Amino acid sequence: MTKEVTAVFLSDVDKSVVRKRPLRDSEEGEDGRARVKEKRQRTLFDMMPRSQGKEETSPLSDASLNVPCDSQGSSANPNETPASSQEKPATGVLTASPLKLNAIPFSMKAFQDSLSEKEMSLLRLECECMSKSWLKVLKDEIRKPYFLALKEYLWKEGVRGKDDTPSALKIYPPPKDIYSWSNATPLGKVKVVILGQGSGLLFCVFRFKLIDGVLISDPYHGRGQAHGLCFSVHHGVAIPASLKNIYAEIKAEYPAFNVPKHGNLLAWANNGVLMLNSCLTVREKEPNSHANKGWEQFTDCVLSIVDKYGGANLPGSSGAPSGFGRGVVFMAWGAYAAKRVAKLDKKKHLILTSPHPSPFSANKGFLGNGHFKAANQWLAKRYGVESRVDWCNLN
Repeated sequence: MTKEVTAVFLSDVDKSVVRKRPLRDSEEGEDGRARVKEKRQRTLFDMMPRSQGKEETSPLSDASLNVPCDSQGSSANPNETPASSQEKPATGVLTASPLKLNAIPFSMKAFQDSLSEKEMSLLRLECECMSKSWLKVLKDEIRKPYFLALKEYLWKEGVRGKDDTPSALKIYPPPKDIYSWSNATPLGKVKVVILGQGSGLLFCVFRFKLIDGVLISDPYHGRGQAHGLCFSVHHGVAIPASLKNIYAEIKAEYPAFNVPKHGNLLAWANNGVLMLNSCLTVREKEPNSHANKGWEQFTDCVLSIVDKYGGANLPGSSGAPSGFGRGVVFMAWGAYAAKRVAKLDKKKHLILTSPHPSPFSANKGFLGNGHFKAANQWLAKRYGVESRVDWCNLN
């Protein structure tokens, strides 16, 4: 039998694309995404020094990643070079020198072989559905007791693997879509993060209430609506009121914007906009039913990883990617979202806050906030004009 090669998964390159010439600016890949012309790195880990024997499982350690998930803060100085700023270990954390994103090794076989029988059963969905560009930096997080407890709870709720979940399950989104954000928006290509409050946050019928003094929406969750991207709904589903306000703001900032007749935001996700809910699942007609079960801690870890590696494959000042995150744009709408990004480094990232786009607060500061143009201006200055998000393209 041929020994499996431990591969370096480039988070911004599909395997099918690696075998072909780089696409020009105006071309699209097989998955329909427009791609910017750039230099491609090799994808095989054999171009890096490798140890022998049992040491092959060492990539399963957090030490090489230096991504502490218990804090969102960043001590990186934006005036330093990416390498010098990122090689400083976090206070109190004993780590090896961190690796650039594309140099982080990951073997699915080695990871699965390291799991106990119970872990393998509970984490089957993550192995099947989470993008490897994210799994390689989240693999230790999903083995923590809190996450395994979350998966045990979801198992009892009926959420299992991609293909063996009961068809009558009334948990949304469908298991295969829970991690769709990871597949649509590779870590190294994240430019903008839009934070949602819950799974499939805003749909057609709303009830509102106060929780800890914060106005949040209680969405009416129906089959076929949620698909794993905050604020987004499937084609054929009525556009939520909050998304209508988002479209109205884009129209005000970009008058040429033709407001679509659907609410599917996948095109943004493919363009580097990470649309992340704080809670990734919910029971039908029971908003917040899966809150405080562990999803919030997990998605906080996702934000910490974005803080370190978000945009790592975007061009640097020299034209080549730095391998480390040099900052992204966070759009935090509403008090809940603002609280989640409060600890992030405002010198490294552009953090845009405003009231929520819900009908109850849109006229209190969301409409007219100028966030979409502000994001593109910052991205153009930091990464070049080609890094701007085409907010007007939702085809």
